[in-house]
Amino acid sequence: MTDARLNIPVKKEGKKKLTPKRVLFLIAAMLVLVLFAYLFLFPTVFTFTNSFMSTTEISANYGKVFSGLGAAGDGGRVYIGERVNLQLIPDKVSFSQYSTVLLKSPEYLLKFWNSVFYVLPIVLFQLAVASGASYAFARVETKFRSIVFFVYIILMLMPYQVTLVPNYIVDSALGILNTRWAIILPGIFSPFSVFILTKYMRRIPSAMVEAAQLDGAGEWQIFTKIHMPLCRATLYSVAILVFIDYWNMVEQPLILLSDAEMYPLSVFLSRINQGDTGVALAIAVIYMVPPVLLFLYSEEYLIDGISYSASVKG
Repeated sequence: MTDARLNIPVKKEGKKKLTPKRVLFLIAAMLVLVLFAYLFLFPTVFTFTNSFMSTTEISANYGKVFSGLGAAGDGGRVYIGERVNLQLIPDKVSFSQYSTVLLKSPEYLLKFWNSVFYVLPIVLFQLAVASGASYAFARVETKFRSIVFFVYIILMLMPYQVTLVPNYIVDSALGILNTRWAIILPGIFSPFSVFILTKYMRRIPSAMVEAAQLDGAGEWQIFTKIHMPLCRATLYSVAILVFIDYWNMVEQPLILLSDAEMYPLSVFLSRINQGDTGVALAIAVIYMVPPVLLFLYSEEYLIDGISYSASVKG
């Protein structure tokens, strides 16, 4: 067999013969992967199926667990002597919890929309700021560029708890504590997106940019017509990661907001567990829907964006 274009013989690879040892290895590897998949998916499947379980059935199956947690919160240790019945499929499907969350108690949906109103502006404006900053890091040649970019990396590696006090001081000086801007503004200027986009923009061939300049393109045309279209996959991946990060935020609202009515659902979830367990499971399922849909829709972009950025050296 030959390659018609280059007239070079091409060796045709046959299928590898399945020996008994290879078959045993594949079976063992498959069993291990199935076990890990089961352990990984069990909490999510358990939450989803039990959210359709009636309150009476939940109390019968897990009443000892939640009563024990309440007693342990007083500072003592509680040991559950009875066997807990972990049941994936409810005996009788009930939608009462979802009716409570969606219709009877608007406070749950209010917290859900609080999360949306915090996260969406952060994602959109963070991508806008990061795109401009990354383009500058990739295109502008100055002796201070490496120093400034190194500072960005240091800030990105710091846990959020380290920068929480400076953020509190800045928000207090600006007079925006206990407002939505106290959460949104620090999120807009996060260094994470700048780091990822800069690493990708630096791998764009300079010949492509030089050709555009010869055709009379300015910096704005190079930014909008070359860099942004080529960074589409990375922008999607960064948007997903930023969305998930701030969708699950807890420390920021607790420190920067004093009004509980402004808390996002991520903070309110821990307090729901103190009441009706069925309602807690239902609101947890609703809470998981946006990031899951976003991931399923943009999975390909997420993988491509991360792999492209990781392949860059320096």
